[in-house]
Amino acid sequence: MKDKIIDLITDSIEELDRETVSRILEIPPQEDMGDFAFPCFQLAKIFRKAPNMIAEEVAERIKKTDFVSKVMAMGPYVNFFIDRTMFVSEMLNQVSVDNYGSSEMGCGKTICIDYSSPNVAKSFHVGHLRTTLIGNSIYRIYKKLGYRVERINHLGDWGTQFGKLIVAYKKWGSKEAVEQNGISELMKIYVKFHEEAEKDDTLNDEARAWFVKMEQGDQEALSIWEWFKDISLIEYKRIYELLDVDFDSYAGESFYRDKTSAVVDELKEKGMLKESEGAFIVDLEEYDMTPCLIMKKDGSSIYATRDLAAIFYRKKTYDFEKCIYVTGMEQKLHFAQVFKVVELMGYEWAKTDLIHVPYGLVSLEGGKLSTRSGNIIYAEDILRESVSKIKEVINDKNPDLQDKDEVAKMVGIGAIIFNDLYNQRIKDVTFSWDKIHSFDGETGPYVQYTYARAASVLRKTGITDVPEDIDPSLLTDVASVSLLKELIRFPEVVKTAAERLEPSVVARFVMSVAQAFNHFYHENQCNVEDEKLKRARVKLVIIAKKAIKDGLDLLGMKCPEQM
Repeated sequence: MKDKIIDLITDSIEELDRETVSRILEIPPQEDMGDFAFPCFQLAKIFRKAPNMIAEEVAERIKKTDFVSKVMAMGPYVNFFIDRTMFVSEMLNQVSVDNYGSSEMGCGKTICIDYSSPNVAKSFHVGHLRTTLIGNSIYRIYKKLGYRVERINHLGDWGTQFGKLIVAYKKWGSKEAVEQNGISELMKIYVKFHEEAEKDDTLNDEARAWFVKMEQGDQEALSIWEWFKDISLIEYKRIYELLDVDFDSYAGESFYRDKTSAVVDELKEKGMLKESEGAFIVDLEEYDMTPCLIMKKDGSSIYATRDLAAIFYRKKTYDFEKCIYVTGMEQKLHFAQVFKVVELMGYEWAKTDLIHVPYGLVSLEGGKLSTRSGNIIYAEDILRESVSKIKEVINDKNPDLQDKDEVAKMVGIGAIIFNDLYNQRIKDVTFSWDKIHSFDGETGPYVQYTYARAASVLRKTGITDVPEDIDPSLLTDVASVSLLKELIRFPEVVKTAAERLEPSVVARFVMSVAQAFNHFYHENQCNVEDEKLKRARVKLVIIAKKAIKDGLDLLGMKCPEQM
């Protein structure tokens, strides 16, 4: 419909070109201002008149057409009122299409997304939830656009911290305690190591020595490390199952340890490595960045080297269109350094294909998270507590609800996801149980309840198939048209979310649809005696219900049919 208005304006006003009209055509903020508004401010130089006079002239010159019921000059704007019946018919034809919002724009292209990536032998805390939820949503968004998406969990399973953990285990741990308590015992002795290392710095020397042993293939060191890794993955996969999150690859830092030498050799061949206090770096001072450390003075690799090796491996293996890294803001410099090194090595694609997606901090009651201090808020505890609190609400409000355990899981975990993804990812997230569990306001439970309300409407009408050949003139009321206007935005919303790497675009769209649907629901009775009117309204309910479900699916949320 927008394209038709653009064509109408350019056909009627020969001084205007399509590009200019397309750029400045607007959607009015209020219903009584029409469906499209053409501002005339930028035309003052062309017409040499005041914008309001130009608007009057343009309105008079617009050709009459069957799809526009009225054209009016309102101050400096030309406002177009679309014929309601035709408008509804056009919109219904579009939003009724199966897989609405999907696209083939990514066909034949691969996106790699590196997210979640917890450090092995450390608890999965709520900070890890952010990267997991954001990455999972970005994966779903790109998949809907037709891309092949490789979900990569780049586990932090290599580095000096494992030397520290081995030292801690040998000094203060036991096999029995680790087998009984799992990752919590590993965390306990890891925290103990840092407390003791503050008093005795030689412990850090021992830790570095053990990591060198790992790099050199020492069997005892690697055996302990593998054990720690297996214990960690049990906990991580339990959390991923709760979130319904999966990965195509769990290749962590250790996977690339035999691939770093090729990177180091290439850097040497290209004259990019410099020695600095026994270590080797790439000098990035010219680019206002601190040096990128490539190799420590003891000869061991560092995560930057392994990230470089991972980039080249992924490019060769997947031939990615983009490789996206979803990590905290604190890693912004690290990735800027790594990406710049790849570019300086002569790989121009580094400028466009490597993308860091940062996000803000997460807190509960204002406390910043810290692994080393032991001040940890466990992700699994948060998720299960959320489910438990929602189940209490269900037992109070609807104790006879079928499958209430499953519904509580959908809504409890959905509340956490929606709270995280509703605002721009760069903003900090604070958990407030009262807020995120509210069934009113801009929350996950509100949207899921709206979906369940739509399902209830359909059950009461008894209509099971999607009504065809409905009369569009029966859906020309303000509430119906407003809902359709929201629904029709879905394809553009998905593309915008992908371009911005911003799940909140989808979350806010779903919220807008839910709000518009609830307004429609209160204004329009669906289970009426007039069969034609009932079928028309039911069709709109079905379309809105599916849009909510598809939108929440892009966020990684599920929808209960009853609540």
